Amino acid sequence: MRKTYYVYILASKRNGTLYIGVTNDIGDRTFAHREGRGSMFTSKYGIRTLVYYETFDDVRYAIAREKELKKWRRKWKLELIESVNPDWNDLYLTLNQ
Repeated sequence: MRKTYYVYILASKRNGTLYIGVTNDIGDRTFAHREGRGSMFTSKYGIRTLVYYETFDDVRYAIAREKELKKWRRKWKLELIESVNPDWNDLYLTLNQ
């Protein structure tokens, strides 16, 4: 069975502080961030809202994409989020639908 990998962006609020990560279990990882256990950075800045994610079949591509997005200008990241989630909805709430 093939795993799915995710590159995701969390936000503290609309146009707020952003966090980019990679995982093979987006539900559990996002839940950990929401509970303040995801990382020191997300806990410190209250970053809990899943606003964007992409899926990959190969972890190497997921990691490469994560690194690429982390180098992007903030404006480009905001445009990426708004291209698929213009209202900055919490996508965590729709993961299992």
